[in-house]
Amino acid sequence: MHVLRLDDQLSDEERMVRDSVRAFRTGSVDPYVADWFESGTLPVRDLAREIGKLGLFGMHLQGYGCAGLNAVSYGIACRELEAADSGLRSFVSVQGSLAMAAIHKYGSEEQKQRWLPGMAAGELIGCFGLTEPDHGSDPGSMRTYARRDGQDWVLNGAKMWITNGSVADVAVVWARTEEGINGFLVPAGTRGFSRTDITKKLSLRASVTSELAFDEVRLPPDAILPAAKGLKAPLGCLSEARFGIIFGAIGAGRTCYETAVEYAKSREQFGRPIAAFQMTQEKLAHMELALGQAGLTALHIGRLKDAGKVTSQQISFGKLANVRAALDVARSARTILGANGVTLEYPVIRHANNLESVLTYEGTEEIHTLVLGEAITGIAAYRG
Repeated sequence: MHVLRLDDQLSDEERMVRDSVRAFRTGSVDPYVADWFESGTLPVRDLAREIGKLGLFGMHLQGYGCAGLNAVSYGIACRELEAADSGLRSFVSVQGSLAMAAIHKYGSEEQKQRWLPGMAAGELIGCFGLTEPDHGSDPGSMRTYARRDGQDWVLNGAKMWITNGSVADVAVVWARTEEGINGFLVPAGTRGFSRTDITKKLSLRASVTSELAFDEVRLPPDAILPAAKGLKAPLGCLSEARFGIIFGAIGAGRTCYETAVEYAKSREQFGRPIAAFQMTQEKLAHMELALGQAGLTALHIGRLKDAGKVTSQQISFGKLANVRAALDVARSARTILGANGVTLEYPVIRHANNLESVLTYEGTEEIHTLVLGEAITGIAAYRG
């Protein structure tokens, strides 16, 4: 990606976003993230305040304290955040592209005023409850159900693998109702609403991942997102988050690549740097190709999004291609580092482990493959 000089195609504003996020990352995240990963923690509240001051939460949304920047600027921010760790980008992505975007797109004016300014500032944290223990790739079969009881709603069910879940001030929860699938805002502390962190992860360790449980959770009439009708509502939010992954994965891959280049130049075997060997140079050249092509894909899809022309199939194309490319780069970089590549002294194995999750979440590799298959053939292979 260095050979093609893709950042020359960015506007001055987009470069300013790149530089400010990179400065934040190198100062406040890079020195500590390996320790966070090892301990399985993330200082969410402290980071939220810093990120809020930078204007990164919901930065592509208009009004309510949001920056209102273009899609490419948001993508560049995701790239620089994920260059530190996928968990950091996930934190920002779930806050802005899922929780905030859902409220912004489908919420009432009162809901927007109550939640969005605080979320944009990093004073409030949100999560997005769609995936269930038994229903990941098939959210339309969700079992979480909300029934009417007088004017109120009563919510029962469970959600799994929810980023920010246990630290969120509000959960955007998707549930079946008599009218179909609807979204609900469930504030922390609501009676019957419990959260449990998922531990023993070997991927995305520097990220809060939780299970949400709802046991006769009583919600007022205004808890429902009035404009969210059917499964298309949450899937629309997921497209926003997937767009960030298209750029974000490049950041993870870039860090692995740059680490491998630096290591190959300094590591000597047989009397010379391993960068002087043809097989090492072949690996580095293939990484450069993969990241350059991923960068072109991301920039093209970003420009389409800013022009209002992007399609869900194009988002699937980018997510599938770029995460796969970044994971291949991480694995190849690990081989250049040899045994050093499996330690947290270097970032490579951490990124490789994280990317295994990124390949799966917000649409598995298989699902995005079938989305493209349907676009090519007109036949939906994942439907019975």
